[in-house]
Amino acid sequence: MEEQDIKLTKLAKCAGCGAKVGAGVLAQLLDGIKVHHDPNLLVGFDKSDDASVYKISDELALVQTVDFFPPIADDPYLFGQIAATNALSDVYAMGGEPKLCLNIMAIPESMPKEAVHQMLRGGYDKVYEAGALITGGHSILDDEPKYGLCVTGFVHPDKMLTNSAARPGDVLLLTKPIGIGVLTTAHKADMLSPEGLELAQRMMTTLNKSARDAMVKYEVHACTDVTGFGLLGHAFEMAQGSDVEMTIDVNAVDLIPESLELAKMGILPAGMYRNRTFAEPGVDVGDVELAKQDLLFDPQTAGGLLISVAEKDADALFAELKDCVPSAQRIGTIASYQGGKRIRLR
Repeated sequence: MEEQDIKLTKLAKCAGCGAKVGAGVLAQLLDGIKVHHDPNLLVGFDKSDDASVYKISDELALVQTVDFFPPIADDPYLFGQIAATNALSDVYAMGGEPKLCLNIMAIPESMPKEAVHQMLRGGYDKVYEAGALITGGHSILDDEPKYGLCVTGFVHPDKMLTNSAARPGDVLLLTKPIGIGVLTTAHKADMLSPEGLELAQRMMTTLNKSARDAMVKYEVHACTDVTGFGLLGHAFEMAQGSDVEMTIDVNAVDLIPESLELAKMGILPAGMYRNRTFAEPGVDVGDVELAKQDLLFDPQTAGGLLISVAEKDADALFAELKDCVPSAQRIGTIASYQGGKRIRLR
């Protein structure tokens, strides 16, 4: 088989972050595991955060994460880029800077060496774009290809961001459009336009570095990257962890027009239904049409950052983001929790 004839997405049951274990199921799997406490462990797996953070000194903390998934693109080089972009994002969401990476790879025995090489090269190129290094890794044989990274970064302990420190009065900003999961699902069914495919690929290979570099200049209280649990899944985790409630203006969210049309046709990834099952009990959807709701639960691969910023800095950060991210959006506000639903759509 020639390399150009390989359809990587046909070798995978799920694509990208759509393969992620549902948030509710994951919580059950982790329930009851004893957590050992260390005063220097600032963020561990007992939190639903993007990465772990360990304090080394008063000036330095280590940020660590791991992320990998099955192919979301047929081209091996592009798949490597997307997987690396997605893995690096967790460190950016914590306010950190990636420095060292390790490859994680599973490949079928029949996969041509040149295809494997191109997948690894895609990862290397994105890591170098981030200013980090790949220093090794681990690979196994598997019937289904998978690729990703273990990423180590650094952050000042006092400037670390989590997804559980949003405050009443904060403004919610978002940095990439929503609907990537629907686009990639449509592509697998040969129902996506060339323009939609180009948009999806461009968004999934855009690092969140510029968004991170902008937000650390301002009083940001909480941040998460929007990936497999969808916008509402990750927002719900932020609202729960911060013990606040959110109002999200659906008309302010950049919903990809082609994704919306496809959602109306019922072209939806399985992960959307898992995300809805997890988060919908905490969301007052109001009179928002079903297709728009579906996009808000749509699993994103290498999605943007959801930022909870102090109101006094919201205008300035929003203005700066407009010049450096794919789609700067001011989508909602944070208030004190009054009981009932955590998120209200309007």
